[in-house]
Order: sequence, then structure tokens, then C-alpha cells
Amino acid sequence: MEKTVKRNVPALTAVLTVVSLALVIGAARQLIPKSILPKAPEWVLSAIPHVNAGISLVAIVVIVAGLRAIKRNDYERHRKLMLAGVGLFLLFLVLYLYKVALKGPNAFPGTGLVELAYLGILAIHMLLAILCLPLLYYVLLLAWTHPMSELKNTRHPTIGRIAAPLWLVSFVLGNVVYVLLYLVY
Repeated sequence: MEKTVKRNVPALTAVLTVVSLALVIGAARQLIPKSILPKAPEWVLSAIPHVNAGISLVAIVVIVAGLRAIKRNDYERHRKLMLAGVGLFLLFLVLYLYKVALKGPNAFPGTGLVELAYLGILAIHMLLAILCLPLLYYVLLLAWTHPMSELKNTRHPTIGRIAAPLWLVSFVLGNVVYVLLYLVY
């Protein structure tokens, strides 16, 4: 299977991206039948945004540490940290999709310029998250299918230099959205 994936990294990246975006859109539009999702008490659903904010903060630290590790040519530490970042991202995404599929997205209660600022930040966060998906899948699949000694001869370093900062900014802006939505209002 690994050889098949190795030969088809761009195609698999596209498929994973489309499936991921379909899940996000399906959850946000509440197209996923609630009957197939496990039930959770209201306090659990209410806690998810706060838990996700914590996950995002940890992910920010992990991504920054992963970037520092690669600058020091500490490839093994970089690999572990970036895999941890992907794990945190997946945990965040599962919790987010679960809550949104059951309750729908939260409306921002602010008005005027504050609402415009919130919507602008949210739009940039969402755009970066969408742009990051194929980049992250691509570098992850390259890392999975190539020995570390070969990775520098792939597009992994080039795409990674683009993906990591975008991913980092997306997490930061996600926390700004959280602060505006749950702490300021």
C-alpha cells in the first residue's frame, strides 16, 4: 500500500482534501444526520470550544517547536513535533465537527465594527484552514512514504515552508475568533 500511496501522493492529497472539506461543510450546514452521532450532555457540547482553544494553544507551541527543530536540522524532533501537531489538529477537528454537526455554528452577538472585524478574522482563519489542508496532507504523505534521508529531495521542504506558517497563523486566528466569540461576548 505504501508504494501505491508514494506513486499517487498528489491524487491522494486531492481526495483527502475533498473528503475533509465535505465533512466540514456537511457539519457546518448540519447535513450529517444527528441520529448517527453519539449523544452528549449539553455541558460536554458547551465545553468543546474551550477545550479546542486549549488544543489550539498547545498546537501553536508544538508547531513553533517543530519549526525550530527543523532549523537546527533536528529531523527526528521535527517529525515527532509535526506528527503531534497533526494529531492535535485531528482532535480539534473531530471535536469541532461533532459540536457543529449537532448544534450548528455559533452566531457572533456583536454588531457594527466589532462584528466586521470578527467576520474578517473568521474569513481569513477559514481561508487559511482551507489552504492548509492540501499542503498538510501533501507533506504528511511525503513524510510517510519516504525515508527521512530522501525527504530533502522531495517537495516536502518547499511545501512545508509554506504550510507550517499558514497552519500556525490559522491556529492563532482561530484562538482570536474563540476569544471574540466566547470571552469578549
